[in-house]
Amino acid sequence: MTADRETRRDVAWATAREYAHAAAEPTPPVRVALGQAAGLVLAADLLAATPLPAFDTSAMDGFAVAGPGPWTIAGSVRPGRPWTGGRLEDGRAVEISTGAVVPPGTRAVLPIESAACGDGDVTGPELPSGKHIRYAGEDAPAGASLAPAGTRVGPALLGLAASCGYDELLVRRMPVVRAIVTGDELVHRGRPDSGRVRDALGPLLPSLVADLGGRLDGLVHVPDRPDTALSGALEEAAGADVIVVTGSTSVGVTDGLRRLLADRDARWIVDAVACRPGHPQLLARPRGGPYVIGLPGNPFAALAAAHTLLGPLLAGLSGHALGRLPRAPLTTPVPVAAGRTRLVPVVWDDAGVRALGGDRPAFLNGAALGDALAAVPHGAEPGHPVPLLLLRN
Repeated sequence: MTADRETRRDVAWATAREYAHAAAEPTPPVRVALGQAAGLVLAADLLAATPLPAFDTSAMDGFAVAGPGPWTIAGSVRPGRPWTGGRLEDGRAVEISTGAVVPPGTRAVLPIESAACGDGDVTGPELPSGKHIRYAGEDAPAGASLAPAGTRVGPALLGLAASCGYDELLVRRMPVVRAIVTGDELVHRGRPDSGRVRDALGPLLPSLVADLGGRLDGLVHVPDRPDTALSGALEEAAGADVIVVTGSTSVGVTDGLRRLLADRDARWIVDAVACRPGHPQLLARPRGGPYVIGLPGNPFAALAAAHTLLGPLLAGLSGHALGRLPRAPLTTPVPVAAGRTRLVPVVWDDAGVRALGGDRPAFLNGAALGDALAAVPHGAEPGHPVPLLLLRN
């Protein structure tokens, strides 16, 4: 085991998130079609290929007018059919639709609601020069950076890229995750017999990994013992960017993950986090291998730990900034042990966020109903703003 492990034991919760993000080496950039880019992260700035808008355009339905009124109507212009009548002379008007090219010489666009038409003329109030005209380049000049590298691609960015004429985007490849669920006591269908429990993490992990910015490519179940079963599963998952192991993270006789990482001369990034639930979580990287994240076997503890380490790691692999977490006042008292951060499900209320309960390590009820997980520090009183990990339930 590499020598820095002692400095990475029982890491403060916020520091653990920073360590996980900083340790990530971003995935290689790939060029993908717009329709395949949602949820990925820009690998280069999105630049305006042309001025935006690309031409002087009407912001209203009405009349493009030149000089003072009344104006004689000289024709019409529609989107996609540019005006061909030359420069608009004073006293002339052209009926125009929103988005159409404004004829040269136009002083302003008179909205149709303000216009009075009759006998080939139109009258209306005097308008300031340039009123209701969107001039070429006023939103962004050609070559302007519209979104920096590291921006996550969402619906608005896709529309922005399309409006600039992009058919493809240069993005970071989505990190590939493989999961290993350990536990002799787990059953995978129906109601478990006495002494057994239903596997909750197998169904939970695919959507959780997707929410956190990765792609789950395979999930296997292995028994707690012998270590060779877990070792073989780790070898088979070595082609992924991240291997997530649930259970096997503590120090009992059936918990072999730390021993296997020691055998592989792993570099420790985080060895346990000073939080509840999820204290025994870990993040390490065997020499020449993928990142390995160990999550507790209890479902809510695993969920909390995934938001602590897996989310920041996937963000770093994607080239996305860790960013600041939103904060809101906690309206209910939450006891927290000294030196620890407690993660509790909360819902929004009028004054801030309210703890839900249902947050014992093996119980997912609170998380299933919550809007966020609040990271509550020791000594926080009602009204104290706390960081929030938003849930996508």
